[in-house]
Amino acid sequence: MSELLIHADAFTDRIESFGYEYLSFQSRKMTAGSRYAAATGSHELAIVVLGGICSVSTAVASFQRIGGRRNVFDGLPYTVYVPVATEFSILAESDCDLAFCYCRAEDAHPARLVTPDDVRVEIRGGENATRQINHMISPNFPAHRLLICEVFTPAGNWSSYPPHKHDVHNPPGEVDLEEIYYYRIDRPEGYAIQKVYTADRRIDETLTVRDGELVLIPEGYHPVVAAHGYNVYYLNALAGSARSMAASDDPDYAWVRAEWKVQDPRLPMVKR
Repeated sequence: MSELLIHADAFTDRIESFGYEYLSFQSRKMTAGSRYAAATGSHELAIVVLGGICSVSTAVASFQRIGGRRNVFDGLPYTVYVPVATEFSILAESDCDLAFCYCRAEDAHPARLVTPDDVRVEIRGGENATRQINHMISPNFPAHRLLICEVFTPAGNWSSYPPHKHDVHNPPGEVDLEEIYYYRIDRPEGYAIQKVYTADRRIDETLTVRDGELVLIPEGYHPVVAAHGYNVYYLNALAGSARSMAASDDPDYAWVRAEWKVQDPRLPMVKR
């Protein structure tokens, strides 16, 4: 298995940094009535409710009975931002599926709830490279480094296309960001294919990714395609040299943008 493809066992019910400088990740499923408590320490944190209903409390803020979608394909997300040096607790009001996106930080910002009404929905691309992006923690959000969005790619479509990269600090055109792709597929036997490559082919990986797996993007271009018949979701966490998502296209494939005439009518896949 490629070192860039991470099985769920590595980060389920445990925080894993994967050797990154900034990002760490944990997934956790909770049964109704159960509790989980932890502290952010030297990290800021985004708790994304992938499914179910929970309550999240800190010493200075409490967010009661948030969530509601059955799974990621059932609606827009609730996300709780928890600042550095903060203890928090979670009560599962129903069976819950949660993602914890940690990022090393020094600046403190207030805890905050991002509701579906706060999410900016973008339909990006065209033809069979159309996808839906739900922006939860964007560059203008009051956080130190962490950026969070989720992406829906309809069956057979390409995503993160044309291939782009963000591994050089050259603003405003590109900034250097670590990135995580955390996948869900709408049927258990489904899969996506993700390519990760650098221009000099130092890295040149073609990965088959299944439900619940994670792909690391330390550098390079990283397009995705959803297998025919299977809708694909991935949660993106990013952090790095600037609070920006600026990226540069692979010049060999940037021309395809001019060929897009229409967008896929299957999108938006999930609605407010």
